[in-house]
Amino acid sequence: MTLIWETIVVICIVYALYELLNIHKRKKFPQGPKGIPILGHLHLLGKKPHHDLQNLAKKYGPFFYIRLGLIPTYIASSVDTAEKFLKTYDHIFATRPHNEAAKYLSYGHKNLVFGTYGPYWRNMRKLVTLDLLTHQKINSFQSVRTEQVDLMIQSLKNDGGGCVVDLSARVSKLSADITCLMVFGKKYMDEELGKRGFKGILQEVVHLGATPNLGDFFPFLGVIDLQGITRKLKELSKVFDAFLEKIIDEHVQSRDQKQSKDFVDTMLDIMHSRDREFQFDRTNIKAILIDMLVAAIDTSATSVDWIVTELLRHPHVMTKLQKELEEVVGLERMVKESDFEKLKYLDMVVKEGMRLHSVVPVTQREAMEDCVVDGYHIRKGSRIMINHYAIQRDPNVWPEPEKFFPERFVGSSIDIRGRDFELLPFSSGRRSCPAIQLGIIVVRLMVAQLVHCFDLELPNGMQPCDLDVDEHFGIVTSKENHLMVVPKYRLND
Repeated sequence: MTLIWETIVVICIVYALYELLNIHKRKKFPQGPKGIPILGHLHLLGKKPHHDLQNLAKKYGPFFYIRLGLIPTYIASSVDTAEKFLKTYDHIFATRPHNEAAKYLSYGHKNLVFGTYGPYWRNMRKLVTLDLLTHQKINSFQSVRTEQVDLMIQSLKNDGGGCVVDLSARVSKLSADITCLMVFGKKYMDEELGKRGFKGILQEVVHLGATPNLGDFFPFLGVIDLQGITRKLKELSKVFDAFLEKIIDEHVQSRDQKQSKDFVDTMLDIMHSRDREFQFDRTNIKAILIDMLVAAIDTSATSVDWIVTELLRHPHVMTKLQKELEEVVGLERMVKESDFEKLKYLDMVVKEGMRLHSVVPVTQREAMEDCVVDGYHIRKGSRIMINHYAIQRDPNVWPEPEKFFPERFVGSSIDIRGRDFELLPFSSGRRSCPAIQLGIIVVRLMVAQLVHCFDLELPNGMQPCDLDVDEHFGIVTSKENHLMVVPKYRLND
């Protein structure tokens, strides 16, 4: 109890000094809500901060100011403001804010997602883009993706026949299997990561990474760990480290015996190469592996989950998509990746699902130097939050934004690869997702195969309008409740 009171006194003193010495008060700031001492505006953000920030934007405009603890924060909620931070001034806002979770889960910010912008980060980004995620490398794993999707379809076919199936769990497992085979060269069973299991550990990482940590808003409190988050992160990092060390050891032992290389093999080649321009050791490999696991598995599975949910809520869209699949593919075979170019409505359905349900609804950047944007002063170290959720539901950009309506993309040039700021499921600029192409392929393949191979029905007489779209906010914002369906096989094979 004494420690808590001493901490509160320290916070009060630091806050008072912060206010007295803050000469930047004379600068011009955007408008925003009135905060309270010490906490600033932290009390305004609840379990779904993207919703809270959207509501504040409706009152204070698409570009407003708040303070999260001691961190000055600017919220961008429109296409124009997003473009300024992600394109026009991308060179100033190319780094990430301090994140306590990333410090322990990425070997001191050695990963791409949370790494500090600089020579090291640029070299790592170049490595991942040119060595791990090239078109050639992605295409080399096409047979892996096809085989794993086929296995899931056969499993659903065998387990279906009127039985209720947890589709969210099946899609999540499929995404994990595909990712592990591409990254590690083999699947990993739950028991290989202790009692909590492979998926359980990943979910814990996502949960802790999204849990508000006082150390992120009051940096000097990070070492005190009042919430016990740091202790959990250290424990989790030890579990992951042992698992990844085992994987690397296995690859070192079998390097000379392999005909095809997975991502770990490729990174080991880079580590042993004399041509590399920067330090690259096991910790770098492990940091990138964690990036790939967390980013690839949950984002793809969650996107598919949301898209299929909306298709079930809108039977006429489901019927239209199935009709296109019948015309292009036919009912005598399954969908192939080579079919995608002809599946125009599938492309629109995927875009609309990603627009309506932002898997990563808010992205964050940090100012690397003082600057002025739209006449407003932004000082070095300030945090920028891009509310993609609000932008992708902006009625000034999207007519009837709350409606799932794939036809809105008919004749539209809007894409999802980071060039159009109305729709940025993979973000944009220097910090955009390097695995955009792979992500699009995996999501399209899963959605197309599920819709083509099955008539998916809701269980227990549930009506489409009864299907919930409740969110669970995290590093990846997923459905609150798993999607349960009755799959009925519809192909003629």
